[in-house]
Amino acid sequence: MFKSVKDMAEAVASVATVAGDAITVTQGAALSADVIDRLAWTAAFGASPEIKGAARWIIRSVAAAAGIRPASIHDLYIAMGQGKAGGFTVPAINVRAMGYDTARAVIRAATTLNAGAFIFEIARSEIGYTEQRPHEYASILFAAALREGFTGPLFIQGDHVQTNAKKYNSPEREKELETLRGLIREEIAAGFYNIDIDTSTLVDLDKPTLVEQQEVNVSLAADFAAYIRSVEPAGVTVSIGGEIGEVGGKNSDIHELHCYMDGINAKLKERGIIVGISKISVQTGTAHGGFINADGTVRKDVAIDLDALQELSTAARTYGMGGAVQHGASTLPLEAFDAFPRVGACEIHLATDFQNMVYDHPEFPAALKAEMYAWLQEHATEERKPKDTEEQFLYKARKKAIGPFKRQLWGMPVANRDAIGASLEERFTRLMTLLKIDGTAAPVKQFVTVPHVPLTLDSEVKAAAGIITADERKAEGLAD
Repeated sequence: MFKSVKDMAEAVASVATVAGDAITVTQGAALSADVIDRLAWTAAFGASPEIKGAARWIIRSVAAAAGIRPASIHDLYIAMGQGKAGGFTVPAINVRAMGYDTARAVIRAATTLNAGAFIFEIARSEIGYTEQRPHEYASILFAAALREGFTGPLFIQGDHVQTNAKKYNSPEREKELETLRGLIREEIAAGFYNIDIDTSTLVDLDKPTLVEQQEVNVSLAADFAAYIRSVEPAGVTVSIGGEIGEVGGKNSDIHELHCYMDGINAKLKERGIIVGISKISVQTGTAHGGFINADGTVRKDVAIDLDALQELSTAARTYGMGGAVQHGASTLPLEAFDAFPRVGACEIHLATDFQNMVYDHPEFPAALKAEMYAWLQEHATEERKPKDTEEQFLYKARKKAIGPFKRQLWGMPVANRDAIGASLEERFTRLMTLLKIDGTAAPVKQFVTVPHVPLTLDSEVKAAAGIITADERKAEGLAD
């Protein structure tokens, strides 16, 4: 890692001139692979907020000069809703373990396929247990894009900006809502121009009518959408997603979608908001993390209601949206994925299987895995349910070890990381092909405007001082 801002400035001098809080990047010049690697490590593990923040600022500045900037996928989804684009399902990929190497594998796969319609995302809960605050997460993605020679916009998404039902239904309600508003501000400042609002935890199926069941979900989603519109940068229309049913619960139906959409559109109009949501998440039979057998393996015989997904996607487009979003699908068998573009799903969220591939890879060091599992026995007891076998507990809990062991995961021997990265790249390439996003750099270029939002050293240094709280580390919220 770099030990000082001066060291960084000297290392990038052939490409960029750093003078105080100003940076000038030479067009067409490229950083060496070694310097990018060192900047990425410093962005994640630098000795102080000043050093981490400067590394992130330099990465983002050099990336922007190379045409790699954060963008909103909103206009592409609107084009899909209007029938001007389509035939593909956008993968939204949660990067957890080995963040830099995993992101590089995604970028390599996308570059090979000339794909532009893919999203990097991280959920509220994942920020805590993977110890990746938004500014760090974004900078690592941009470093990966630079490292692999990618050009074009990067879509970065706040997945499951989710209300905690227990806290909402308690005296802590306003504190919970302000925590979410704070997260939205932090994510947008980091370049997350795609935000999935998830207030579906507050749907009350015990109420007698659909309107009453969805009332709190609809009202809060409208409040958060209006808030996003009030804080988004000039020239940016953040892509906002809504959610009508909690993943892992009751399957969604067409009546719920119409109830939610009619409700949120009316409430946004009351608030003077013209541009609403661009997609809607639904439940069709999956579960976050998959369904786990007693021996800790993942069930593959999951029945997704594809007819419902198609009906819901078609209905979503009548409201001008891109379609419906499928969650919790990464652990499905590969042969299931070509169905999603066929039924018109605009987006699919993928996470847990990539984490599994890292943990279960033959090149993952056995001693490190044993150390991580021993840590879980002491520090992740909240994940253990009374009827869980030991294998089920470890499978569900092992995501919680990613943050505490982040440096060890990044620092595995190069040969091990390269082998795991190659396996991940192969999987990403296969999934992207099945989801038919090969060649989507063209529609992205046609419909997506890439904004120029000024980035300051001061904002990155301040963000780098942020910490992961104990509550965030213990988060039990959703992530695919």
